[in-house]
Amino acid sequence: MRIDCLVAEIGSTTTVVNAFQIHQEPVAFLGRGVHQTTVDTDVRAGLQKAIEDLKKNLGVEELTYDELYASSSAAGGLKMTVHGLVYEMTAKAAEQAALNAGGNIHLITANRLEEADVRKVEKIKPNIIVVSGGTDYGEKEIAFQNLCDLAKLGIPIIYTGNKVNHERIQALGYEHVSIVDNVYPRVDDFNIMPLREAIYQTFEKHIIHAKGMRYIFEMVNHGIIPTPGAVMDTTLLLDEIYDGVMTLDVGGATTDIHTVCEPKPEFQRMLEGQPKMKRTVEGDLGVYVNRINVLSSWKDEDIRRIFRLEKDEVKKILEDEPFIPLTEQGKKAIDILTTRCVELALDRHVGDLRRVFTTNGYKVIPDGKDTTQVKAIFLTGGALRYAEEPDQIIKRYLKQRPTKLIPDENTPIYMDEHYIFASLGVLSRIYPQETKALIKQTMKKMGEF
Repeated sequence: MRIDCLVAEIGSTTTVVNAFQIHQEPVAFLGRGVHQTTVDTDVRAGLQKAIEDLKKNLGVEELTYDELYASSSAAGGLKMTVHGLVYEMTAKAAEQAALNAGGNIHLITANRLEEADVRKVEKIKPNIIVVSGGTDYGEKEIAFQNLCDLAKLGIPIIYTGNKVNHERIQALGYEHVSIVDNVYPRVDDFNIMPLREAIYQTFEKHIIHAKGMRYIFEMVNHGIIPTPGAVMDTTLLLDEIYDGVMTLDVGGATTDIHTVCEPKPEFQRMLEGQPKMKRTVEGDLGVYVNRINVLSSWKDEDIRRIFRLEKDEVKKILEDEPFIPLTEQGKKAIDILTTRCVELALDRHVGDLRRVFTTNGYKVIPDGKDTTQVKAIFLTGGALRYAEEPDQIIKRYLKQRPTKLIPDENTPIYMDEHYIFASLGVLSRIYPQETKALIKQTMKKMGEF
């Protein structure tokens, strides 16, 4: 059997290979293969085993392919630190660009770095350091001095601050320092895309930690991008279709939310400086690695009320169940944890309507990300895919948060039925129109299964 495109998602624990028909009508998702990632030996072995599993699932003995693309979160994903001038301005803009590209942010600093900050970065050993600071033709010294201090560590750095520093940074002669357009060139102007693309390029150039990964780079037809960044790429493509979208991804270790939308017109002036694209990563909210952390987010009396069991009894159930629960009791417990992850992650991601006292009395003003203009919600990740009623988890939240800047409770909800969201993001960078057709074919509206 000959296949147009394979897309490999090489994770820290699992390697997935998805097969697509792209070059003939109709475009189609053909099937998938899965195998444990062989990160300690050679990731090519796990990739080949996943392809063997794909052959088995397709019922064929021979399989060839024209193109291979890939995303990766192997070797712990994309670890980053971000350093700006003012937190709510240049640091925040750089942080959002890093998150949207799939970065895991381990440290954010604002203003002049202290020696202790540099030591923290050295201890973290990030894959990429982002230095921002100063609007164009504004303050320039802090960003330049911060870069000089961090460049001595020898870690790849992307400079995305005041452009007047470009020439003297180039004069330093550091090969591991790259320069892109200012992520915050003017007040309340987020210029995220150049930094986002630079992160992808730096990831491809420098992030080859897993054994055999450099050979994967030689095998693929296009650069390898971070898997969470690929999820945002799909979300961005969905925004072109729906003009306002949200993606929720509840995983074993984290819960990620991606939103692309503008605020409602009457909030536009009050929310200047809020980026159109927002990704949040809740590292304490997951239904496998972090399931006990999620359980501990409730008080003991709430656990008794919700689970109708004592905390120790629930804890024992969660500790005994594998990644995908096997018992009915375990499945029910994971569904409850999934609901909790969604609620807490959305609470942190979405803005609020707040009452403030002014000289003219109390006023209600928006604060944070306004997602009221989202026109479609997409669900991905194993926890939501296997939940009993995932759309009801979302609808209950939308009904019960009157002060939150959330989508309308009747917003249509779609499921990533085949769990190919990241693979679609990878394909979208090469075949955007074909990927749009795949999206319409594979994203199933809840209630129409």
